[in-house]
Amino acid sequence: MSLLAAVETDRLVGRLNPVAKLLAALVVSLVLLLSIDAVSAGVALVLELLLLPWAGLSARQLLRRTAPLWIAAPTSVLVTALYGRDEGAVLLQVWWISVTDGSLSLALAIGLRILAVGVPGIVLLATTDPTDLADGLAQVLHLPARFVLGGLAGLRLAGLFADDWRQLSLARRARGVADGRGPVAAARRFGGQAFSLLVLSVRRGSKLATAMEAKGFGSDAERTWARPSRVAGRDLVLVAIGVLIAAAAVAAAVVAGTWEFVLA
Repeated sequence: MSLLAAVETDRLVGRLNPVAKLLAALVVSLVLLLSIDAVSAGVALVLELLLLPWAGLSARQLLRRTAPLWIAAPTSVLVTALYGRDEGAVLLQVWWISVTDGSLSLALAIGLRILAVGVPGIVLLATTDPTDLADGLAQVLHLPARFVLGGLAGLRLAGLFADDWRQLSLARRARGVADGRGPVAAARRFGGQAFSLLVLSVRRGSKLATAMEAKGFGSDAERTWARPSRVAGRDLVLVAIGVLIAAAAVAAAVVAGTWEFVLA
């Protein structure tokens, strides 16, 4: 639950409109997804790292929030280097596994792109309260209130998964269901507990949907909002920073001759 909760900070980033944070992260991510090259991703990542001191996160909070990226990026690099496209000189050949210049360059590009795409989204949204984000999506972007409120309710319930998993584990252990040992028993125990969590989540979601419908959250009438969400000049500056980072990454890749448009 602590990883889903917003980080409280007195920095400026904590007072920015969540929609501006979302748009800034989306601009960088969408541009980087248009090409698979190390130059554009590397330039964007360097610029993002230079802005981290103003992100409002401590070093410990930053490592905890971005931990999945530091696992996914090296794993993708390793897999791509071993099983990626075979181009250029062969550096290593073991049975069906081959490492070439092309696979290494592709692996580097993919690893950098994962970090460059993931870091801004995680860091910016880490200081965003889900309720503030829902207010911004409905009032600034004018998304349907039913969709926004349903997503907010689902996100609030997501934090209960860890507690539900722990309670299910204790209950199954008390009943003797988790007494088996070995990898087969562990896999069977995990599958059964995961199915129980799925059933519990579906039931809770159905009750929540019924309760929200009974309280009028599904009405098509125009909804009022308790907290207004407005876009200020500082929010536009953040979006402009995202555009500049994306433009600098593309320009550097084009000058270096590494830009490869994936849709071409």
